[in-house]
Amino acid sequence: MSWQTVELEWDGDVATITVDRPEALNALNVETLEAMGEAITEAVDDDARALVLTGAGDDAFIAGADIGYMRDLSTAEAQEWGALGHDVADALAAFPAPTIAAINGYAFGGGCEMAIACDLRVAGESAVIGNTEIDLGIIPGWGATQRLPELVGDETARRMIFLGERLDAESAAEAGLFGEVVADDALEETVDELASRLAAKPAVAMRAAKGALNQRHEGSQTSGLEYEKRAFASLFGTPDQREGMAAFVEDREPEFE
Repeated sequence: MSWQTVELEWDGDVATITVDRPEALNALNVETLEAMGEAITEAVDDDARALVLTGAGDDAFIAGADIGYMRDLSTAEAQEWGALGHDVADALAAFPAPTIAAINGYAFGGGCEMAIACDLRVAGESAVIGNTEIDLGIIPGWGATQRLPELVGDETARRMIFLGERLDAESAAEAGLFGEVVADDALEETVDELASRLAAKPAVAMRAAKGALNQRHEGSQTSGLEYEKRAFASLFGTPDQREGMAAFVEDREPEFE
């Protein structure tokens, strides 16, 4: 299967999904999210023993969701949009083999959420990550309110979400968000080596290990993610959401009520 904005490539048992919208800093729109979901399914069906997620170009992993698309969504439309993003992030989290986010450049908003849905994160030294939705008049809608505290602790997660804080690679590694930071020109080689090591491990045992690790999230996180979906969608149509996204598209500072 082929897509316009997503590539799925194979190196032995390792599948790599690349979001390919460099002209838009790999921002996620409906077409791209749907393609990502299909690519993940294909990688599952073809028994990938490791999965890498990255972005095309040097500037961005995934700079976020497509704000131009989001700005005029109704609450009902935002529910569908939020559910689509959740489906992709959940598919990454539930992928039967280990997943690696290779973070090259910006990973904001939905890009951060896709990264933290992966099992492991390796970043280039110029990477910057953050949940910046608050300055658009909304909250994270694809899992960050539940997954981020697991990685960085409650205090840091609240600061990142409440203030829209952006962490450079070193700070993100110190917070526990990145497992490894390497020179930008060494990122691809480092991730390839890590993915190959993971793919060489016993597949059945690896699946069991990931299932056991994921089990701790069942129950309370599921209800939390459902709450997040509803809260995210409810903010669409509010004055702050309209102003926040209009200001972003118009390249100006927002004036919230």
